[in-house]
Amino acid sequence: MPAQLPVGEPAPADGTLPPEALTGLGARPFGVYVHVPFCATRCGYCDFNTYTADELGSSASFGSWLDGLRAELELGARVLAAGDRPVPAAATVFVGGGTPSLLGAGRLGEVLAAIRDSFGLDGAAEITTESNPESTSPEFFAGIREAGFNRVSLGMQSAAEHVLRVLERRHTPGRAVAAVGEARAAGFDHVNLDLIYGTPGETDDDLRASLEAVLSTGVDHVSAYALIVEDGTAMARKVRRGELPMPDDDVLADRYELIDGALGEAGLGWYEVSNWARDDAARCRHNLGYWQGGDWWGAGPGAHSHVGGVRWWNVKHPARYAAVLAEGNSPAAGRERLDAEDQRVERIMLELRLATGLPVDALDEPGLLAAKQAAADSLLVPEALTAGRCTLTDRGRLLADGVVQRLIS
Repeated sequence: MPAQLPVGEPAPADGTLPPEALTGLGARPFGVYVHVPFCATRCGYCDFNTYTADELGSSASFGSWLDGLRAELELGARVLAAGDRPVPAAATVFVGGGTPSLLGAGRLGEVLAAIRDSFGLDGAAEITTESNPESTSPEFFAGIREAGFNRVSLGMQSAAEHVLRVLERRHTPGRAVAAVGEARAAGFDHVNLDLIYGTPGETDDDLRASLEAVLSTGVDHVSAYALIVEDGTAMARKVRRGELPMPDDDVLADRYELIDGALGEAGLGWYEVSNWARDDAARCRHNLGYWQGGDWWGAGPGAHSHVGGVRWWNVKHPARYAAVLAEGNSPAAGRERLDAEDQRVERIMLELRLATGLPVDALDEPGLLAAKQAAADSLLVPEALTAGRCTLTDRGRLLADGVVQRLIS
């Protein structure tokens, strides 16, 4: 586990970072994540830091959130410039949530302008926003493309209406497909569709139909995640009451193989356990920054950041977030410092999930012995291990978390 600061010790009110965290800043990938905490409705499976209008009442609004965001980005630029260091321009931007598309194209343009004004944008920056198909339109896509966004990630989840009902998603099955066409027409070359598999009541044929719908759009990136029943969600309460069954691990494994086979045949190769891309240009560079140990500033309520081995997280409620920043203080609720061993363990946990694999020199002696046994058990590719990299086999991808535990135990 990462070494944490003493329980209850807050992050500095001015947001300053230890000087050693700023060493090498700019040499590592640097991105900006923006968390939009607003949703029209709450999906039954979701445990993200999101709020509906009814839940917020008059305590927060798009406007107060945007004011706070601008203040946090300005603070971030000051923190990273400490010691007269140049502030690294963002090589990637990812606006997530929540439902960023609820903001509309105009406000999303303001978000991007605020990032440009504070950190600056690399000339070849990848700039992504998540969107709910139901809150998009041709005008929306044209507006965000004009503002500078060049990648869109759409939450499709399933093409089966009864599966969407179980997930409590509000969009219609065909809307995601139509939204992809609208995004393409607006000039987006890079479009991702998200799928969730293993929902109670989903059949193999349901998943095949979803994959056919995805592939019919010609998207160059697909993310597919096994349904996880998170504590505290409406779905977890239904499972506890016996109204829904818990997803079955064997079924999830079969569904993953179905997804990987269909996407592979269509020319989309896996580059991370849950992500497939048409080619290198289609891969999500922002997420690769997370998986490869980069730096990022996470702005917005509940957002997490990481710079030079220091990780911190913001207060969660939008009203509190805006109020703290209005007072001129950092919205960080707490932070932790990762020592060399913490960082090594996290590197194993993240890089092993990539198709490029993990260098064996990241392992200690017991970990190397475990890697050799994992190769003997057909979980790691033996030839790759001999060449100095731990690379998951197809079977290893199904058991990735277990392989990680072997290598760090």
